[in-house]
Amino acid sequence: MTPWPAIAAVAVLSFALKAAGPTALGERELSPRTRAVITLMAPALLAGLVTTGVAGDRWRTVDPALLVALTAVPLLRRCRLPMPAVLVAVALLATAVRGLTT
Repeated sequence: MTPWPAIAAVAVLSFALKAAGPTALGERELSPRTRAVITLMAPALLAGLVTTGVAGDRWRTVDPALLVALTAVPLLRRCRLPMPAVLVAVALLATAVRGLTT
């Protein structure tokens, strides 16, 4: 049995759900509050996925080096460092933390 019928069904369902919003809304505009909530949904979902990926199931597999590195990224970006410099700094920081914890 191949997974392709299930993949096709999920694709069609996804397309239908994405088309339902604009169809139901018509020509009306969303309120500013609703737009703000929709705008913040993707970063919140991403933060949850990253947290789950880093911490593992029930926070059992927390890697201190990865946790420190992920915490440092927004701080370094806030200092307006270019992304290559941030990546190098975070790699060095994770290496230092890993060296201290092992």
